Formats: sequence, structure tokens, C-alpha cells
Amino acid sequence: MEPQPTPDTMTDQDSEITATVVRERTRLGNFIRRRVRDPNEAEDILQDVFHEFVQAYRLPAPIEQASAWLYRAARNRIIDRFRKKKEQPLSELADHGDDTDNEYRLDLALPAHDAGPEALYARAVLLKTLQEALDELPPAQRDVFIAHELEGRTFKDMAAETGVTINTLLARKRYAVLHLRAQLQIVYDELDL
Repeated sequence: MEPQPTPDTMTDQDSEITATVVRERTRLGNFIRRRVRDPNEAEDILQDVFHEFVQAYRLPAPIEQASAWLYRAARNRIIDRFRKKKEQPLSELADHGDDTDNEYRLDLALPAHDAGPEALYARAVLLKTLQEALDELPPAQRDVFIAHELEGRTFKDMAAETGVTINTLLARKRYAVLHLRAQLQIVYDELDL
């Protein structure tokens, strides 16, 4: 039987939760807003992620790396949001003339992890393919893609830190996205997603 939390434990948990929310709110909000154009929807996702975090933090199994957990939860919520919208093949994502940012975005739609054995298999294959495709990239392209997409860093910050121009960073990310899309499209076609 699990020990019941004491008032002191609850107060410590509340303090840790509050500190994490205060520390991560701005960066996590920016991460979400770069991927979700509607500010109200982005704020809803942020609130959902923090709500989920508070619930998970109170479970007996501790959250080891709160920041990584928050970004993973945010990515999952964003993916869920895109999945609920009309599904479209990766090749169509680059064809929208009204969104100049499309050539720099991957917009990977993964099947839900609770949607049955076929979805679990498809998800595993897509994630494995994504990892292999990332490993195939030249280090400069891979680093820019990971920094921007997974770590939520801005091109401006990366340029200031590395001394590489923003246009060069954008080009590296674009090449990375094109390679990743091509590799993932093969899997989407094979799995008939």
C-alpha cells in the first residue's frame, strides 16, 4: 500500500510545481506558439500541459526531468491537435501557397499510442524511420533541426550563439525537413496512412 502524502510533502510538491511552471512557462509557451498559429488554441494547449503536469507530479512515480516531460507532453498535444484536423499526406503540406513557413516544418502526424495494435506498429515504424533519417543528415542540418523543432530554440538565438547567419540556418533546416519528409513519405505510403 502506498504511503499517504503528508501536509509537508504536499507543500513541498506545490512549491516544486509552482517553481517549474514559473521557470518553464515562457519558453514552453513560445515553443507551442511557434507550432500553433491560433493564440487561443496555443494557450489552451499550454494550460492542458500544465494541468497534466500537476496531475502527473502528484503520482507516486516521480517525474525525473520536468522540463523534458513538459516539452514531450506539449509535442504530443500539438500532434493530437493536428491529427484531429483533416489528415493530409506529407507531400501536400508543402503545396500551400498561403503559408511560407511550410517548407521549414515537418508536421509529423503520428498515430495515437492507444489506438490499437496497428497504430502502435505504425507509430513505432514512423519513429524508427524518423530517427534513422535524422542520423543520415549532415551534422549541421541535424543540429539545426533538433535545436529548432525539439528544443524550441529560435534561429536568432542560434545565429547569435554560433555566428552562422539566420539564412544559412534556415537553409539547413529546410534541407533537413525535405530529407525527413521524403523518408517518412515512403513509410506513410507503405503503411497506407
